Amino acid sequence: MGSLWEPKSNGFGFEHLEQEIKTDILIIGGGMAGILCAYMLQQAGIPYVLAEAQTIGNGITKNTTAKITAHHGLIYNNLIRKFGVEKAKQYLQANESALCKYREMCGGLDCDFEEKPSYVYSLDDRLKIEKEVLALEKLSCPAEFVQNLPLPFPVAGAVKCPNQAQFHPIKFISAISKELHIYENTMVRELVGTTAITDHGKIIAKKIIVATHFPFLNKHGSYFLKMYQHRSYVLALDKAQNVEGIYIDEAKKGMSFRNYGSLLLVGGGSHRTGNTGGNWEELRNFVQRYYPRATEKYRWATQDCMTLDGIPYIGPYSASTPDLYVATGFNKWGMTSSMLSAMILCDLVQEKQTPYAEVFSPSRTILRPQLAINAFEAVVNLLTPSTKRCPHLGCALKWNPCEHTWDCPCHGSRFEEDGRLLDNPATGNLKK
Repeated sequence: MGSLWEPKSNGFGFEHLEQEIKTDILIIGGGMAGILCAYMLQQAGIPYVLAEAQTIGNGITKNTTAKITAHHGLIYNNLIRKFGVEKAKQYLQANESALCKYREMCGGLDCDFEEKPSYVYSLDDRLKIEKEVLALEKLSCPAEFVQNLPLPFPVAGAVKCPNQAQFHPIKFISAISKELHIYENTMVRELVGTTAITDHGKIIAKKIIVATHFPFLNKHGSYFLKMYQHRSYVLALDKAQNVEGIYIDEAKKGMSFRNYGSLLLVGGGSHRTGNTGGNWEELRNFVQRYYPRATEKYRWATQDCMTLDGIPYIGPYSASTPDLYVATGFNKWGMTSSMLSAMILCDLVQEKQTPYAEVFSPSRTILRPQLAINAFEAVVNLLTPSTKRCPHLGCALKWNPCEHTWDCPCHGSRFEEDGRLLDNPATGNLKK
């Protein structure tokens, strides 16, 4: 029982690389962010190729809940407090631009695009909700406080924002990727400057975009300190409820809801990758209590890269790597952030000005409280004795009994029981 969005085939029919080629732009990674970068470069007439280690859309993208929204939890009150009104407004405008671009692209596509209101609710803190509504009013964003929601439990309040969206991510990728220059089953093993080494040939590029979920180059950018990964779980239920919108709890371990057709998608049970959490058992307990007549049709799990300050890293990979760019750290909002990444990076590789570059710059300060937590987790797990070590940076792996995988608490790499790589930043299987 896999994801509701699981591709119906083992690939989209793209060949793997078998020779040395040259291009202006190489995109590494065929998830939503990489595909959108390729699409926009093609629209701009810029020579490019995309290299995907497996098949496009078959990694994190197929495990999304596919919500497209500019309202990422109770973020705007925090952004105003930390960075000021102007930067908070730029973050909002950037994400609204991404939503508008989806609306424009999806107009003629068979991808089940639907506009829905979004709600961020709190179970017990009305004041938090009221502060977020006031913050959005400062940013001239339409939002309202509501308390009566079509959810099976009471809430202290919620922020309602109209005209957000949801869709079918794999149908969308299938529709826009047909004419793109893509190599599937082409893993980039190493970068030498802007030359990518694969198993069957080199790709010599002028510039490179790394869109691999978690960046795999450790020498630059300090992403192994600037991010950790967070795992969460989803059930798709038949005979449940139509909630007529997109819902998420403001609490870090809260639950999310949305419908797809007759199915209700319930998300939650989350935890830092490599640690323990509620997983599907927590969700099933919830369903048994509130939707006892519902039938479980699909179940899946996903993982998200979490940044130090809640803002993605989109832009130059590091100050010391010209012609190398990155899109990562989407903080559970991968669909909107993927479109935003493509918009920003396609401007940057063409040396165009973009109004959002500073807000999302990967070189912004790392002096945030989460940095100490990430460093502590890394030190503890590096010093933990274990026969199973992550090939990324050597951390002790933890057994995940729910999913039967070996997971890295430091940076989130995951492996099958037999050692086969599932999730990066590791780039190879466990040694036997």
